[in-house]
Amino acid sequence: MTLASRSSLSRNSLKWTAMGVSAVALLIASGCQQNTRSTEAGSSYEDQATPTEAAVEVDVEEAAPATPPASTTQSRAAEMLRGGDDATPQQAKEFLEAAAKDIEAMNEYASRAAWVNANFITEDTAWLLTKASTEYALMQTRLANGAKKFNDIKLPADMERKMGTLKRGSNFPAPETEGSAARLAGIMTKLDGLYGKGSFAVDVEDPRIIALLDRNKKGDDDFGKLGEEAPRGTIHLGQASRIMAQSRDPELLQTMWEGWRTISPPMAKDYDNMVGIVNEGSRELGFKDTGALWRSGYDMPADDFTKEADRLWGQVKPLYNQLHCYVRFELNAEYGDDVVPLDQPIRADLLGNMWAQQWGNVYDVVEPKGFDAKSVDITALLVENGYDQEKMVRAGEAFFTSMGFEPLPDTFWKRSLITKPADRDVQCHASAWDIDDKEDIRIKMCTTITGEDFQTVHHELGHNIYQRAYQDQPVFYKTGANDGFHEAIGDMIGLSITPEYLVKIDLMDEKDVPSAEGDIPILLRQGMDKVAFLPFSLVVDQWRWQVFSGEITPAEYNEGWWELRTKYQGIAAPTERPSDAFDPGAKYHIPGNTPYMRYFLAHILQFQFHKAACDMSGYDGPLHRCSVYGNEEVGARFNAMMQMGASKPWPDALEAFTGQRTMDGTALLEYFAPLQVWLEEQNQGRECGWDMP
Repeated sequence: MTLASRSSLSRNSLKWTAMGVSAVALLIASGCQQNTRSTEAGSSYEDQATPTEAAVEVDVEEAAPATPPASTTQSRAAEMLRGGDDATPQQAKEFLEAAAKDIEAMNEYASRAAWVNANFITEDTAWLLTKASTEYALMQTRLANGAKKFNDIKLPADMERKMGTLKRGSNFPAPETEGSAARLAGIMTKLDGLYGKGSFAVDVEDPRIIALLDRNKKGDDDFGKLGEEAPRGTIHLGQASRIMAQSRDPELLQTMWEGWRTISPPMAKDYDNMVGIVNEGSRELGFKDTGALWRSGYDMPADDFTKEADRLWGQVKPLYNQLHCYVRFELNAEYGDDVVPLDQPIRADLLGNMWAQQWGNVYDVVEPKGFDAKSVDITALLVENGYDQEKMVRAGEAFFTSMGFEPLPDTFWKRSLITKPADRDVQCHASAWDIDDKEDIRIKMCTTITGEDFQTVHHELGHNIYQRAYQDQPVFYKTGANDGFHEAIGDMIGLSITPEYLVKIDLMDEKDVPSAEGDIPILLRQGMDKVAFLPFSLVVDQWRWQVFSGEITPAEYNEGWWELRTKYQGIAAPTERPSDAFDPGAKYHIPGNTPYMRYFLAHILQFQFHKAACDMSGYDGPLHRCSVYGNEEVGARFNAMMQMGASKPWPDALEAFTGQRTMDGTALLEYFAPLQVWLEEQNQGRECGWDMP
């Protein structure tokens, strides 16, 4: 029974590699204001809800170098790529050796630039970060174009795998046509900036909005006004998200939902132009389109991966359908038939989240009645036991040392940022960092003494342990086995924060462990986020794959988006959308150009890992009550998988830990089995589903 639902905003780990699924998209220009970015362990799957403190803007052209950075080596392969003779395996070997040196040098340089900017937010550090980002992107393009020169020759399997990582070094490759790279960079920066600067007008005298956004206290001059909060009569995403989470007024929710989507129509034309450019670049690399490029990173033919994603969804869909049915019925009880008809998809603005991707914010509306079992307040336990921020991190470290892992290096404690400095602004969303591809691992988070951050600490340290495990791999393989592994490993550790674990670390008394009667409310609260998220995490890239293939045309962008949202999620827009709407652009990962399938896979894999670990430990109780704290056998098998990095196809890595070679959603179903049984009981006699006439 996991006790805290950690914020998705802390799902950030920074690492620079050659892998397109993990390459860093840095905080450039105004895009650093309101969104987290893609990173080695995957970017946050939810857009950052509040602007970064003291965010600064930088002129991208001013920061960019005039020419691409020179290669660190002058190999035979490098000469050949400038127009020499036909490619040979020996030249491929030399090219890969040169590429590895370039990447290793760039990784540390760029990681240090990013770390300094995250911890000292100034115009100067933002300039340095933008420069590093530009240089890194140029290197990626150069290496990808170099790797494709070897498309037509037979190479040993390991060399072929490394070439593949280089060709996927950019998820959005520019073609070699003169000016294409600069044009693409301009479009992507513009899209990112449009999102980052997004705001919309509201009625600043609306008492419903004032009640939720006014930060003044009674007696202050501006109490009851939004002068400071909305000086231009507009609000940003963080403020709108707060209203979406807290308001239960359907009219106000619709206003917020529609207001945020006014930022995205100006993106549509540029997005269409970008698709054309990156599709041309992908075809030059040997892929059918950019969607095929993305799907090629899963050690199977691209079209087979599409079927694999649908197979996994088919496994977990029955649980989602039961959750959807129950939530719709409870929302109907709250709002009535006119707002929530029981035979229609749920309105997307009623689920407590700007994108209806997680529903936990409306748990109070659907909370089950009649459960009197005691709950566990980890925040109160931390305070009662005198925990400070460092002690929380030490407890997270102790989780891993109890499984046989080495303690964190001294440099971790000297160089990590664990508490928010009093003298400067920093980027506070939690992240795990690997600065030098070796032992210089760190975390950065403005830790608070809360149950949520206690779980976040365990999650982020999971990334660090993974990073250290694969440090001896070639730079091409210093990443997760596939792009879902890193996040899944962090989340798997979170599933072991159970009452039994808290007893073992003397944070609570055994007599206070809740009875099984209290499991349903806790599992429902978890399911409102983890289960509800599954179809959304599938839709984002399903839409993009169809856009890249031409199945969804520019004129159908919005219609295609909502067809998929309804098909998979059973939700619908609150009103008919205008003809110029571009609602996909209202989700950061679309204009921010961050692949999303990794989050779907992570939500499957974390439970598969958890079940394998619990089976290995000999645990025979309910899966949601299992913790693998203190089990060195699990730790040894876990480390064997992590040490592989991406050096082998992901089924090999999965098998090393779980004994299985396919991803499997049945572990998730087992974890939530008590909840599914309870939901089916509640839904008896109800008309479930949303494909009804």
